[in-house]
Amino acid sequence: MMDNLKDQTSKELVQAQKDKNETKVSTLRLFLSAAHNREIEKKGRGEDANLTDDDLSEILRREIKKRKESIEVYLKGNRPELAAKEQKELKILEDYLPPQLDSAAVEKIVQEAVDKVLPAGPKDFGKVMNEAMKKLKGIADAGLVTKIIKEKIGL
Repeated sequence: MMDNLKDQTSKELVQAQKDKNETKVSTLRLFLSAAHNREIEKKGRGEDANLTDDDLSEILRREIKKRKESIEVYLKGNRPELAAKEQKELKILEDYLPPQLDSAAVEKIVQEAVDKVLPAGPKDFGKVMNEAMKKLKGIADAGLVTKIIKEKIGL
C-alpha cells in the first residue's frame, strides 16, 4: 500500500466534502477521530504515537463491528431508517478492509492450526484459535474462524 489507511481516508474525506457526500464525510471523520484517539493513547503510554497499518486495521474492524451491532439493535427495535444509515456507513468502512478470505481458504488454514496444535479436546479451543489467527488476522472474519474451529474440534 503506497499510502497508509489514514492518509488514504484523509484524502477521500476531502473529496467526499467536495462531493457533498454527508454519509461518507461523517463516517470517515469518525474513523479518523478513532485513529487520532489511539495516537493520543499511545503517546500517553510513552509509545511511538505513529499508527501502523495493523493499528489502523484494528480500528477499522472495531468501527465495522460497532456498525454491525447497531444494525442488529436497530432492526430489533423496529428502526429500519437508522439501520439503513448504519448499513451505508458499514459499506463505506468495508471498502477499506483488505480482501477477506473465503471459507474454503479459512478452513484450510484452520486445519493447519489443528494439525499443529493437536487439540486434546474443547479445552484447547483457545490454542487452536490463537494459532489460526496468527495467519488469519485481518483477512478473515473471526466469527467464521470460531465456527470452523468448533466444527473441527467437536464443540
